[in-house]
Amino acid sequence: MKRFSFSLQLLLGLVLGVALGFAAKIWDVAWLAETLTKVGQIFVQLLKLAVPPLVFTAVLVSVANLRNVNGAARLATKTLLWFLATAAVAVGFAIALGLVINPGQGVTLDTGAAKAVDTEGAGTWLDFVTGILPTNVVTAFSEMNVLQIVFLGAVLGAAALAVGEKAEPFLALSRSVLELVQKALWWVIRLAPIGTAGLIGKAVSTYGWELLAPLAKFSVAVYAGCFIVLLAIYPVLLSVWGKVNPLTFYRNAWPAIELAFVSRSSVGTLPLTQRVTIERNGVDADYASFAVPFGATTKMDGCASVYPALAAIFVAQVFNVPLGVGEYLLIAFVSVVGSAATAGLTGATVMLTLTLSTLGLPLEGVGLLLAIDPILDMIRTATNVAGQMVVPVLVARSEGRLDEAVFNAAPQELDAPRSERSAGAPEPAAA
Repeated sequence: MKRFSFSLQLLLGLVLGVALGFAAKIWDVAWLAETLTKVGQIFVQLLKLAVPPLVFTAVLVSVANLRNVNGAARLATKTLLWFLATAAVAVGFAIALGLVINPGQGVTLDTGAAKAVDTEGAGTWLDFVTGILPTNVVTAFSEMNVLQIVFLGAVLGAAALAVGEKAEPFLALSRSVLELVQKALWWVIRLAPIGTAGLIGKAVSTYGWELLAPLAKFSVAVYAGCFIVLLAIYPVLLSVWGKVNPLTFYRNAWPAIELAFVSRSSVGTLPLTQRVTIERNGVDADYASFAVPFGATTKMDGCASVYPALAAIFVAQVFNVPLGVGEYLLIAFVSVVGSAATAGLTGATVMLTLTLSTLGLPLEGVGLLLAIDPILDMIRTATNVAGQMVVPVLVARSEGRLDEAVFNAAPQELDAPRSERSAGAPEPAAA
């Protein structure tokens, strides 16, 4: 397999998974479908295992690293403003697309049988805000509450900044833990071609037309909305504001986007996203060590902008609830401000329930969409991760922190040991 690049290995896994999935579906090969499911589950489990320590140390170290960056406050502000601006543009296009397609119009579903998911701690803005604050540090990690872990990491990172040199031993330990977790997670990511075959194979063998047919219009709308963001909005931003070639960006970023598509986890893709951002897209490592982890937990154009906007319109039309200009503006507000609620994990249930409850729409609508959520989450997460790389490129370009020689060079092989990389390639950041 060393003869094949990591990107090609991922592509081969994708093709093999589709072929095996179709074989299991067409010929009803139960053992093959079960094997694909198990392989995918094990891969996702391994990714999730690293999530709590990775998120905590990545956020903590990234915040603390700001003291090593000239103009840190300006960079952080620019990054946040670009996050908000791109989210606003994405949700605006999603709402326009929803009004054109009308994804819930003419859809016949048994709304009486729909059951709302368990939305405790996720149904209202008050629940969201109070849910950020952990009541028990151990519980936040054991229950994998990413929002609370992000909060703890950010607070301790800010405290380390305030304390100064006295916090250096703690920061050194945190950096070491982060390095260890990233190294272990990279080993898991190297299994991605196998995991890809299992995950995409399970999706193909599970989601037949009989399941997708009633929601086909909505599914097409979500994929179309994400493709608009990926293939229209981002390229315009990269060419006009970033003054870089969008095709080169996507060539460089493809491995991270592809892994995000099949793993459905922004956080699980974080180590690869960071390496791509630094080693292929040429973003300054000090800045990337803050922007990429920050984006992996808060920048969610697919899950927090495109999806909830279209889903809210779909639910309103299925339940015959009229929406006016005020409601559409509210959808945009919730999507832009509440994007941190998705927190980089698989699925966007929290964000959707937050949007529906704010609009006063039936939370049972969430239950109607759960059946096909995994197949939608693939393109949502790919869009998320692409945005998490676009913004650092835009900010780095405007601040003179983008190495154009690295950006335009032939892509570094991500599976090659450091000693085998070409001379002059930047070293990955510590966070």
